[in-house]
Order: sequence, then structure tokens, then C-alpha cells
Amino acid sequence: MRFRPDGIEPFKDVFARSKDQIRAFPGNRHVELLQDQNNPEIFFTYSKWESPEALESYRNSELFEKTWAETKALFNDKPEAWSTEKRGEGQAG
Repeated sequence: MRFRPDGIEPFKDVFARSKDQIRAFPGNRHVELLQDQNNPEIFFTYSKWESPEALESYRNSELFEKTWAETKALFNDKPEAWSTEKRGEGQAG
């Protein structure tokens, strides 16, 4: 996510207020905030979910709706999201 310079601190506040609720959401295993080393306007939220269904349940929740509304008002560019899975490291296939 890329934020306007004046949106950086407000976004950090939004994340600080919501991170414990996200961590407590059914199916969430982990969530953290990462900031680009070279561009302070770029952030990533890194989360782990038990299943795609758990993530989708969160995305359809009131918590996500409220947090996303506050967050997207601070953007400086269209956000991107990826769902990934770990490959290798002893996993078959």
C-alpha cells in the first residue's frame, strides 16, 4: 500500500488500533506491519490465515469494512494484494 505523506502516521494509528482485533479474528494466525526501507510511503500488511475461507470471512466482516474505510482514505495509489503459499522447504510437490 502506498500512502500520502500526511497519511503515514494516521495509517500507523489505524493499524495499532486494529491489529489485536485482527489477530483475534477466527482463523487468523499472524498479522504484522512492514514498511519499505527505501520509501517510507510504502507499507505491507503480512498475515497468515488458516484457510482461504477464514480470510474471506475476515474480508466480509464489519472489522475489515471499518478498518479498510479508514485506510483507503489515506492512499496515494491503488493498493495491491496477493495470496501466496510457501513452496519448497521440504514440502512435496
